Amino acid sequence: MAEIKDPENTIIIELKDGPVIVELLTDIAPKHAERMKELARAGKYDNVAFHRVIDGFMAQTGDVEHANMESGWNPGRAGTGGSDLPDLPAEFSRIPHARGTLGAARSQNPNSANSQFFINFKDNDFLNGQYTVYGQVISGMEHVDKIARGEPPASPDRMISVKVAADA
Repeated sequence: MAEIKDPENTIIIELKDGPVIVELLTDIAPKHAERMKELARAGKYDNVAFHRVIDGFMAQTGDVEHANMESGWNPGRAGTGGSDLPDLPAEFSRIPHARGTLGAARSQNPNSANSQFFINFKDNDFLNGQYTVYGQVISGMEHVDKIARGEPPASPDRMISVKVAADA
């Protein structure tokens, strides 16, 4: 596991194969980083499925409304919901959508990101400047690579727990 330099701005996502450590880019996308910490601290991401996982592209999760594997898994609606918090304004930057970066999932409206995010399996430069990058996997990318594929997967993997490292 990587050394955690800033526990207040580091997220630990527990997957079935092990922990994924994400460093939030608070200086680049402060509103998105704060939202992730807020939802993690409220336990909203716990047990939420990876509902859209495309081989060679990315793994999407974070639909706290329709993709909770214990209380609300709805494969037909997974990916259509968010949290009960307001949508976030885009925080585009020059940070590329490289392997292991977290991007904010959204609708066609650039200012519609809410709780959903994706982790890039590879460099996806075509997303640069169109989706907010607000985190970087610093450890555990091998666990992300094992997430079940599908839209949605027949038997989706989930985030067992999501915590701010300072609270873990």
